[in-house]
Amino acid sequence: MRKVLTYSRNVFVPVTDVCRNRCLYCGFRRDDGRVIRRREAIDLLDRGAAAGSAEALFSLGEAPQEVCGFSDRLKEVGRDDVIGYIIELSELALERGLLPHTNAGLLSKEEMRRLAPYNASMGLMLETTAVVEAHRASPGKNHQRRLEAIRAAGELSIPFTTGILVGIGEAVSDRRRSIEAIKEIHETCGHIQEVIVQPFDPKEGTPMATIPPPGLEPLAETVKIARSILPPEVAVQVPPNLADPLPLVEAGASDLGGISPVTPDWINPERLWPTPEELRIRLPGFEMMERLAVYPRYIDLGWHGRKTRDLVERMAGPDGLRRRDGPYIPDRNRK
Repeated sequence: MRKVLTYSRNVFVPVTDVCRNRCLYCGFRRDDGRVIRRREAIDLLDRGAAAGSAEALFSLGEAPQEVCGFSDRLKEVGRDDVIGYIIELSELALERGLLPHTNAGLLSKEEMRRLAPYNASMGLMLETTAVVEAHRASPGKNHQRRLEAIRAAGELSIPFTTGILVGIGEAVSDRRRSIEAIKEIHETCGHIQEVIVQPFDPKEGTPMATIPPPGLEPLAETVKIARSILPPEVAVQVPPNLADPLPLVEAGASDLGGISPVTPDWINPERLWPTPEELRIRLPGFEMMERLAVYPRYIDLGWHGRKTRDLVERMAGPDGLRRRDGPYIPDRNRK
């Protein structure tokens, strides 16, 4: 029997590239950042829906409201509250048959509470529990604060994605500690649906542009560590546009994350997505199956946002993955 690899077909919507953090490896943040216009967001959502996407990934810089000038940019789209704007965009996504997943960096528990009804799932990368030079100008990358936010999401029963960033100055022991910290929270809250093992990817023009990315061997070893530490119900995810996925799935990864048929990876725009068809060729012996932004376990628990439930019911098949007998056909027999 072939091992199943899951993935999500998404559309990647960059809400804003304004960010209070100045990570030394980041190519996404801009000093003259912008806020996506409503018409542009609608166009992306329409294109994603037309291409068969099931997920709208809303990504943005962390705490942009703390950056001078951001409030003026937000007013240009008729809003004075970035959380309110994400909620509006999430409603537009739901109207188009797309399940929202928001990754907005470090959020307060109250901000997550506001967003939760409109999201099938949410996410926050832990990155590392180590103190690294790459984060010296990034107050939001304090690992204790990020662990507290991940725990708060669990207290709100939000299906959650987190992960570690490999190759930013941390040691192997730090990677293990980071994964153990995630496991500890999951054992208490039970809400972590996937943990990403993501390689550092150097960006031209950044202070870390000349630092080499981690090789496949340390990445595969990190996947093995993650798989040995995390409970079976938590998927280990690897991004197939940043590293050859074959040795990583052979090491224990079971999910390939979001793959967009219409938008680039706005965090790593020069790293093109492979198509599901290309991945099937590159991953012989594995069966590719499309999932939703919320994993089957959390559909059964009913933890996804209440505004997403009708759409999830129409999109999920009996196994909780995306229906394979039609795009959004209701399954009234699903328990």
